[in-house]
Formats: sequence, structure tokens, C-alpha cells
Amino acid sequence: MKSSWSDQEAERYVERYAQQGVNADIALRVYTSRLLGRDPALVLHGGGNTSVKTTVPDHLGRPTDVLCVKGSGWDMAGIEPAGLPAVRLAPIIELRGLSALSDEDMVNVQRCNLLDASAPNPSVETLLHAFLPHKFVDHTHAIAVLSVSDQPDGDGQCRAIYGSRMGYVPYIMPGFLLAKKAAEVFEANPSVDGLILEKHGIFTFGDNARQAYDRMIEMVSLAEARRQKNCKSVFLPSNFPKHCAPVAIIAPILRGLIARGEIGQSSKTQQRMILDFRTSPMILNYVNGRDLEMYSQVGVVTPDHTIRTKNWPLVVPRPDANDLASFQSGAAAALKRFAARYHDYFQRHNKRQNPPKVELDPLPRVILVPGVGLFGLGNSMAAARIASDVAENTIQTITDAEAIGRYQCVSEADMFDIEYWSLEQAKLGIGKEPKLARHVVVVTGGASGIGRATAQAFKREGAEVVLLDIADEPLALAAKALKCDGFVCDVTNTQSVKDAFSKIAARFGGVDIVVSNAGRAWQGKIGTVDEQTLRDSFELNFYGHQRVAQAAVEIMSQQGFGGVLLFNISKQAINPGPNFGPYGLPKAAALALMRQYAVDHGAEGIRANAVNADRIRSGLLTDSMIAERSKARGVTAAEYMGGNLLAREVTAEDVAQAFVNLALAEKTTGAILTVDGGNIAAAVR
Repeated sequence: MKSSWSDQEAERYVERYAQQGVNADIALRVYTSRLLGRDPALVLHGGGNTSVKTTVPDHLGRPTDVLCVKGSGWDMAGIEPAGLPAVRLAPIIELRGLSALSDEDMVNVQRCNLLDASAPNPSVETLLHAFLPHKFVDHTHAIAVLSVSDQPDGDGQCRAIYGSRMGYVPYIMPGFLLAKKAAEVFEANPSVDGLILEKHGIFTFGDNARQAYDRMIEMVSLAEARRQKNCKSVFLPSNFPKHCAPVAIIAPILRGLIARGEIGQSSKTQQRMILDFRTSPMILNYVNGRDLEMYSQVGVVTPDHTIRTKNWPLVVPRPDANDLASFQSGAAAALKRFAARYHDYFQRHNKRQNPPKVELDPLPRVILVPGVGLFGLGNSMAAARIASDVAENTIQTITDAEAIGRYQCVSEADMFDIEYWSLEQAKLGIGKEPKLARHVVVVTGGASGIGRATAQAFKREGAEVVLLDIADEPLALAAKALKCDGFVCDVTNTQSVKDAFSKIAARFGGVDIVVSNAGRAWQGKIGTVDEQTLRDSFELNFYGHQRVAQAAVEIMSQQGFGGVLLFNISKQAINPGPNFGPYGLPKAAALALMRQYAVDHGAEGIRANAVNADRIRSGLLTDSMIAERSKARGVTAAEYMGGNLLAREVTAEDVAQAFVNLALAEKTTGAILTVDGGNIAAAVR
């Protein structure tokens, strides 16, 4: 492992934060925290913690000795000074004289001694940092160190590497008792450069930021060197059939099994998830191993990970492309066994809890698929990515551990204590979910005004949104602005549509809601318009909707828990205007198409509805068209746009909200929602 320290960059941090009134100690603490946090071999998603002992003014300007330690909810990779809440040091150190301290009292004392009452809760390992005398203290969950310590003789393996340069702390759950034990181990040999916490990670410390950081890099490098010495081959491969089903087909099947709750009737077993797929030579070597069912089920590499991935992954059969029915039934059976095992695990360990805990959902957060790779699962793509990242970290650690010995983690009871520890659960920030969390929404014509507004409206409701559009550059700009995925897709080309939806299924696990919005307003007098104009308009404004809906329904059927098709039709479908036949005719056909989907697929729980909008400033109705039409009517542009019963201009945001409302109307299908400010001639009757 190479050091990323730069004297020039460190000085820039000091200068930058000095302008904000932040002292050099805290500026350098931010700098090296980021160096550690940006390396996934050291820290993942909020893991690890760092601290610095320094002096800052209190609210009266009096110099106060404090411990600035990573706060709950902050990720070291992008931490700011605000993520290092300052705790008065002396009262915290005095706690060491106690014989016992509950978690609740520990948190309360730490909060009572914050200089800023609005600061985040200090790390659960604040006392460990405080009880060590060093100015800078760093803690990571380095893969290399865990691969050595997660062994039956992990303590001996670590001592063989580090000798007396490190102290060795037996496994204790984070909190007051671990802090006291770590301090005792250090004081038994004050010359050590750091501490190895059994099956939990590594601490290094120093008088300055660089010394603590360099010691971390050195100690991890020594563990990495052990991996290269006397290692053995791992994971003998199984023999698999050659033809493996593609991810775009596997993912909706797995997502459907999770969401349908086939393992029970509790609402906790009926949760749709977002899936994040990963594969690599390392992952395939792991999931294709003959003994996968053994080594993958031992447990998490550090107890902190259990809140992200549960204690074990779900292992499903290899998906044979020629026998998907067997894959689905085998995966369903594996999921039932997983849930039963989790329930049994909870019941056994909950007996010793006082007061008893409330069982969490029994659904997996990682799925291993032999021959394919792995899926991380979560209530959002962000959560699914975290689960995938932790799973990859686990695979690397177990691979390294098995190469030098035999992987062994903490006991099941210890894992339970961490999983159901309130201080760990607090890291997840569990609260009321938005209405469309866990839903994947696809918007065609995503770079248009209505498309962008619709995507934004669904994102506000918590959905994962994908934009599809034929225009590459505008699509990229829209996706970047909205912070969502975008795929180039020509809805007039069947293969392009199929490819786009395959990418979406592989990327997110499936599809829940489709807003078929792409369109263009061809004009011409119907008695004289050329046939090619009509054909071009039908290709986009009718067949485009059919291609998109058909691709979506295929995935929704694989998932087996319904879905929503939403079509952007037009008042032209109901109230034809002069010279707009080339646009209105395919739109009228699209209205009939929506109703047919409602009839043919309602039994599958797939709803189909449409929005009938008029006079919306967008790609279909440009500013020049508005100016032309208002001039022809002898009115201003504002009067034209507000030429409805309510005399109000209808915006793209109004149309977007109508799509959201229809998506949320769980008992509505075959409906048309008019958004035009009032036009009786276009009213459905």
C-alpha cells in the first residue's frame, strides 16, 4: 500500500480552512481522514473513524481542550470540519474511572460535552480515542488486516507480523468496555505504534497527522505482504453448464421473488428492492467455488458490516439459460431457507435480550449467483451500492484469509448484538420512506421539458429514475442535472428499445413505472398530407409507445408484482385541431393502446393510464410556435397559453405531477387525466 501524503496538498488544506477559522490541527485531520476514507481497501461507507486532540475557543472565547472525532453519519472520504464534532476532553477522560457505563449514558455524556449542541453524535468509539494519549488517532477496517485477524489463530498471526510494534486487543463490542481494554493494552506497552482489535480492525496513532497516517499505511502493507507469502490456492471451481442466463433476465426474477413476499405474509417480507449488480474475475472465482455454501456463510468480516448486508448472503442456483423455471424455483426455495434461518437466528439470540428486540425483516441484502456475480440489495440505489461494496470487500477479505489459513469471524451472538445495537442502527438513518422509494421509473423523451419535469417529480417521491432519449448530448446534460441515469434510445427502433430496457433491468433489477412521453407534432392537412409524414408520425407517436410498453411489460411479467404504464397523449386524441391530423391520429391510436393494455394486463396487476395535456411549453410546443399561434388569433402569447376555462397557463411541472398522481392511484387503470386548464371540447365523455 502506497502513501498518498503530499506536503503541498496538506499545506493547501491548512490555508483553505484557516480562512474559515479552522485551526491547522483540524485541517490536517480532515486531510488525512479523506486520504484514508477514499481507499476502499481501508474504509467503506461511513466505516472507520479518526480524531485529533486540540484546543479551540468555547462560546465565551476561552481556550478549551477538546477531542474532535468523526461524527455519526459522516463519511471519511468527504469529511468536513463539521463532521468532526468537538467534545470537551477532560470530562470524557474522567469516565475511565467508572466500572461500568451504559450505551445510553455514554451517548448522553458525550452530547452534554459537545461545544456545539447542534453537532452530530460523536463516534461510538469516542472514548477509545479519548483514552489514548496521542494527538492523532486513526482507525480503519483494512482488508489486509482483517484477512489476518479473521482466523482461528488471528491473534497469533498478527503477532507473527507485527511483534511488539502493535498492541493486541481481544474482541469486545464497541463502547465503554472496549475503550478501557484498549487503553490497558496500550499502557502495558506504551511504545507501540498502534493496536490490532481482534476481528474489528486496526488503530494507529502519532504526535502529528502524518505520523499516524504513515503508520497506518506501513502496518497495512505488512499485512498485505503476509498475503503474498506461503499462500495457497483457494476455491476449487465447480463444473457448470456453459449457457448462463443474462443479468437482464436474472435480476427481475430475483427482484420479483423478494418483492412478492413468497416467504411469508408479513409486510416485512413484501418489500421491493433496488438491485446493484457486480462481477469481476475475483467475484466469479468466489461465487464459482465448489464450497461456496460453506465459506460464504461463515459471517461478516467485521461486525459493523452486518447492518449493511445481514450476516450472510443468499446463495441461489446457477441460472441455466435453457431452464429458467428451475432457476426460479430453486431461488425461491433458497430464499425461504434464508428467511427461516434468519428467523431462527433472531429467536435464539433474542431470548437473552432485556428488553427483547423487535425482529428486522428477514430479507437478504446480498445475493450470490454462481456463474454470474453478485447483487447488492437496498431500498435505494445508494443503499444497494453500499451492500455491493461491502460484499466485494468481504469477498476480497475471505479470499485473502483462505489463502493463508481459514476464515473465521466473530460469533453469531456477537453479530446479533451489533445488528440489533441501537447505536449501529442509528447509522442507517431509518425513517419514513418517500411514497415511491424502491421504485424504478423510466421516462422516454427524458431530455424534453416535460420529460425532465416528470423525472424531477418522481425523484422528489423517492424513485430511482432513468431517462431515455434519442438526443445524446441533451440526454447527458439532463441526466447530469437531475443526477440520474440516462440511456440513448430510439423508440422508433425495436432493438434500440429492447437494448435500453435490458440495460435498465441489469442496472436496477427491474422496472416499476414507465412514462412513455417521447413524441413529435407533425402537421399537415389530412386530405393532402403525404403518406410518409403519416408513417413517420405513427412510428414515433404510436409504435414508439407500443415498443416501450411491450418491453416494460416483459420485465414486469418476469417480476410478477405488477407495474404502471403511463402514456402522454394529447388533446388531439380527443379534440382534433385543424391541420394536426398527422399528430392527432397516432395519438388517438395511443389512447386506444393504453386502454388495451389496461384490459389485457390488468389481471397481472399492471395498470395503464394516460395524461391528456394541452398548450404546454415544451419540445412539442416551442416558443416560436406559441408566437405564431397567438399572432394568428390576435392575442398575446400569455393570453394564448392561458386560453382555457381557468385562464391559467399549464406548465410541464403540472403534467409531471399528473403522471405522479396516476402512478400513486393504485386502484385506477384505463383512465385519462386531463391537464389543460379547462377545455370542454377535449373533455372525456
